[in-house]
Amino acid sequence: MNLKSSLIALAILAAPSLGFALGIRIADQDAEATARGDAFAATADNPSAIYYNPAGISQLQGENLLLGAYGIYLQSKYTSGGQETRTKDQPQAAPQIYYTYSIKDSPFTLGLGLYSPYGFALSYPDSNPFRLFALQGSVDYVTLNPVISWKINKTLSVAAGMTLNYAEAELAQGVAPFPGNRFQFKGDGTAVGFNLGVMWQPTPQHSFGVSYHSATHMDLHGTSTLGFAPTTLFQQHATSSDFTFPDFIIAGYSYRPTPEWNFEADVDWTNWHDLKTVTLNQQVGSSVPLNFNWQSSCFYEFGATHYFANNYHLSAGYIYSQDSVPTGSSFSPLIPDSARHILTAGIGWKKDRYSWDFAYEFAYGPPRTIVGAPSTDGESVNGEYRFISHALTISFGYHF
Repeated sequence: MNLKSSLIALAILAAPSLGFALGIRIADQDAEATARGDAFAATADNPSAIYYNPAGISQLQGENLLLGAYGIYLQSKYTSGGQETRTKDQPQAAPQIYYTYSIKDSPFTLGLGLYSPYGFALSYPDSNPFRLFALQGSVDYVTLNPVISWKINKTLSVAAGMTLNYAEAELAQGVAPFPGNRFQFKGDGTAVGFNLGVMWQPTPQHSFGVSYHSATHMDLHGTSTLGFAPTTLFQQHATSSDFTFPDFIIAGYSYRPTPEWNFEADVDWTNWHDLKTVTLNQQVGSSVPLNFNWQSSCFYEFGATHYFANNYHLSAGYIYSQDSVPTGSSFSPLIPDSARHILTAGIGWKKDRYSWDFAYEFAYGPPRTIVGAPSTDGESVNGEYRFISHALTISFGYHF
């Protein structure tokens, strides 16, 4: 089985379309980390460190397996001229799998992760007031990530890994200002990238962590379809498009005044600046440009965990997510990104060979008014957008 076939099989299992924040980034990759606002790069003391900071797996002994699932319910609401349109209800979920192996009498630890660092899915009714601009869109993205961590000395660890990535993308918009017609593109592709990590813990009270995930340049191949009701298919052509999923950096500081408390603050920066215009190149017919012109942006993450004597721990966190999609001609209702306030909380238990964690996350996007967007045949995306979501993450760990 070749690389593309293997990743497609994994994607079917592990990457249904997900909700989005900070463009289409998904930062929630483990229940314990999510419960503390994903402020985990400087703690990184369970197998999900493969994503948050792979250098952290040097802290783990023996073999460790972590299985998790992330589920979200989201809704975006559009209001203009007294008319209200809501996205279709789409509960979505994805699993997370991490495994680490500490080589005996060696400073090296190996890890393997399977997760979805990007993804979104949004769908509007066929009769929405901006159907010429947006009907539905989704990105499914899965990463298989082998890593190796080297514990240089008692305080410093470094790590590197390869990312094998598969993505599927779908976009649909109307071609006439009445229901029953659409232009649709579906495509998929693979790409190889890498990730790096550094962890420095000069004292038991203080820890610093930095991780980097490289950009991946996807050559998406698929088909574009132009359909009209009652005819289900009018035209179909082979179509391709180059899409860059950006690199991102996470940096964090953890302060542990006592063994019972862990406080951490992280900054998670995504380089959306390189996402400008994406062109759908049709084998027959004209090309279709999609203007993104996104801006780089950050998650600001804060979290705290209290550990109890009975092996339980409680966590809480806050995330401020900057918007990545600018106001104006590049704005699309398919990704109505906005600044978000995100509150998290969770509970967990860890003893001997077993552990479990459960986290809840609430995200609220204050009203965002779009002006200056283009109009076509009397339709425009100008108006007010609101966002709300509820997410649950659960994980189970086993130490061999």
